[in-house]
Amino acid sequence: MLDLQWQKRWRLLAAGWPGVDWLLMALPVGLTVFGALVIHSTQLHHETAYGLNHLFLGLIGLGLALWIARSRYENLLNWQWIIYGIVNCLLVAVIFIGTVGLGAQRWIAIGPFNIQPSEFAKLGVIITLARLLSQRDASTLWGVLNAVVITALPWLLVFIQPDLGTSLVFGAIVLGMLYWANCNPGWLVLFISPVVAALLFHLLLPSWLVWSGLMGAIAWFTLPWRWFSTVLATAVNLVSGKIGDLFWGLLHDYQKDRLILFLDPDQDPLGGGYHLIQSRIAIGAGRLWGQGWGEGSQTQLNFIPEQHTDFIFSAIGEEWGFVGCLAVLAAYLIICFRLIIIAQNAKDDFGSLLVVGVFTMIVFQLAINIGMTIGLAPVTGIPLPWLSYGRSALMTNFVALGLVESVANFRHRLKFTD
Repeated sequence: MLDLQWQKRWRLLAAGWPGVDWLLMALPVGLTVFGALVIHSTQLHHETAYGLNHLFLGLIGLGLALWIARSRYENLLNWQWIIYGIVNCLLVAVIFIGTVGLGAQRWIAIGPFNIQPSEFAKLGVIITLARLLSQRDASTLWGVLNAVVITALPWLLVFIQPDLGTSLVFGAIVLGMLYWANCNPGWLVLFISPVVAALLFHLLLPSWLVWSGLMGAIAWFTLPWRWFSTVLATAVNLVSGKIGDLFWGLLHDYQKDRLILFLDPDQDPLGGGYHLIQSRIAIGAGRLWGQGWGEGSQTQLNFIPEQHTDFIFSAIGEEWGFVGCLAVLAAYLIICFRLIIIAQNAKDDFGSLLVVGVFTMIVFQLAINIGMTIGLAPVTGIPLPWLSYGRSALMTNFVALGLVESVANFRHRLKFTD
């Protein structure tokens, strides 16, 4: 009798989430709990409660994700411009009333808490782009232009904070969602070609000329007004070298160091290359099984600054070893696989694009964060989803998870029966 009562209670509880992907829900929760353990390990010799705070906020985020999963995501269709306006107003507010930390003005103080609007702006852009691209896909240049213009304003407001890492996430989001919305792949290549040309101009001049000619060929075969488009695409890539110098001058010295020294951190082992060198030492010291929780020499002796946030993967590598790193990567791989499945099975374009936007955001942050800890990417302030300490980032990831689960929960079309 008691078993039947519990079964009824469970059915009533699960009635609101008939289509929720529970594996997708469980993995981020597991990463959050594991992240709290690792964060606490990095702070054993400090009078902080970052690990406990991370766990507490994770519980709040989980409750929020479950609530969003029970709400129909289609309700956002009438709110995209309001959401877009709110996140941009918050980004503007950062300029005037934001607090300064670590050389940047990115936070707004609300009582004892600091919120980072740029984190929530990523979700605002995803929702707005999903709505626009579901109405007019990216198979036309007008649809692509709309998406780029919508992204440009929050991107600029984040870039001038300055927050180079998060501004790169905006670029990745718009590229991923444009691709999913039937954008011509050649247009995406042309979209990022000036950045590539600027890099080649400073690294290898002949390759810059070849690249410019190649972009002209792509324009010839993919764009209307062939002669005009070809000349324009070639000219833009040819002059992008000097344009790159202009943008380079807008960067702060520490940002320049981050973009250059990851190629050879030994050039400045006590300055800009210090983080990368110590991170690689820590990960290598972990070997197969790791040195044990709370036993990592690099971690416990504070050789790696900000290890509980951007460089948390180095603590995992040192104390949990190659096996621990592999387990974390496997969890992320399954999460990404489930996101793609949900995007493919969504009942409409709006839901599918929402999921793809979240997928692109997570994959890009994952690749850059882990890449920078092992020396394959420049150091940027991009957290590792659900693992790194950061209130705004953690809540943003759980809200994004809730949106994805809402798409999964309501993926079946309404059926009318007698």
